[in-house]
Amino acid sequence: MKKNDESKSIKIDETKYSMDTQIIYGKNISKKWDYSHHVTAPISSSTTFRLDSVERGAQGFQQFANTEQFGESSPIFIYDRLGEPNKDLLEENLAYVEKGEMALTFATGMGAISAVLGVLTSAGDEIICHNTLYGCTISLFDNWYPKYNIKVHYIDLTDTENIRELVNENTRVIYFESPANPNLDIIDIKSVAKLVAGLNSGREVNRKISVVIDNTFSTPFCQRPIELGADFVVHSLTKGIGGFGTDMGGAVIGKKKYKDLLLLYRKDFGAVLNPKSAWGILTYGLPSLSLRQRQQTNTAMRIADYLSGHPKVEYVNYPGLKSYKFYDIAKTQMIDFDGNFAPGSMIYFSLKGKTPAECKENGRKFMDYIAGSVYTMTLAVSLGHTRTLIEHPASMTHSVVPPEQLKDRGLDPGGVRLSIGLENPDDLLMDLEEALQNINS
Repeated sequence: MKKNDESKSIKIDETKYSMDTQIIYGKNISKKWDYSHHVTAPISSSTTFRLDSVERGAQGFQQFANTEQFGESSPIFIYDRLGEPNKDLLEENLAYVEKGEMALTFATGMGAISAVLGVLTSAGDEIICHNTLYGCTISLFDNWYPKYNIKVHYIDLTDTENIRELVNENTRVIYFESPANPNLDIIDIKSVAKLVAGLNSGREVNRKISVVIDNTFSTPFCQRPIELGADFVVHSLTKGIGGFGTDMGGAVIGKKKYKDLLLLYRKDFGAVLNPKSAWGILTYGLPSLSLRQRQQTNTAMRIADYLSGHPKVEYVNYPGLKSYKFYDIAKTQMIDFDGNFAPGSMIYFSLKGKTPAECKENGRKFMDYIAGSVYTMTLAVSLGHTRTLIEHPASMTHSVVPPEQLKDRGLDPGGVRLSIGLENPDDLLMDLEEALQNINS
């Protein structure tokens, strides 16, 4: 075959295919790396890259974090912390699936949260966020942001109008998770975005408020906040997108004009995603996302139905239950790639007891029994795994919250968080019934 025949690019319109198919094949043509002859993208294992000349090295440093001037031309790779092929390929696909203009990956979800808030805020600025957040995010806000003179206000964002009570000229970010971790509060994303757009109408560009949403619980399969008006989405790639519990990672998806600042932040603060983790998420996590989330969501619906009717269960929070107070909002914004309601794979519930202390004790007995005697569930933190994971937020993922503040944070002292995996749902139901029978109520 002639050389010029080998170099021909086949241009295909990916948009005519379903997103299920697109996340398997990825972007058909990428400027990031010529891998058109590989069925699977190759893995990059080099932390540093050879340069043909001093001039090429200088050009690479000049172009880094300067996409406003040089655009998205083929990058000159210099050093892993600045950029490398696997991360760049993953970022293209994450931006595409979340419907953002750009994506940037980080070593962890907390690295991603720190980065987007780091470029949006400075000393004297303020953040308004929902009462209920991931424990490490609360730790970031409470332990570190006071040192930087960044004030964080916690309010109930399930009532959008509450924002008006706290917003002022120093407000830069409205931050929340939806569904929230761990109690699955649902916040009306369109309503928040609309209110913020109104507040921004009279503000200078550098004083505008950004809406930032942690979409980890939903994954882009169940919800795409940018389509609903959000400015930025953050993810812990370790969870549902990675899907197998083998690789840590984080991502920020949003407007292209912020890419250069995020690149500089990542370079200087060093929360860089490992190339091997980027390759694993690109090769295994994203392509299987739809398949995993469909089964996990279908199973979660069965489990939530079962738990909500069990005599030993006090209540069940799950977006797919019609009895759940946020069901109507969830049904309008938790939508899969095909337009179907996708309430996700996370469940939060509490066991009955005569007193709060007894409720908490029953929850402890329930989870300890599962840890030692049940096959299909694992007592462990994290979520979005192939295995069903169960944990006690008040003493584990949200242990940063003092006991006397649990209620204000929307946390039940005896609440149980259940992340549904890929097991046969009948097996999960069998083990849940056995575990429930071994507690008193």
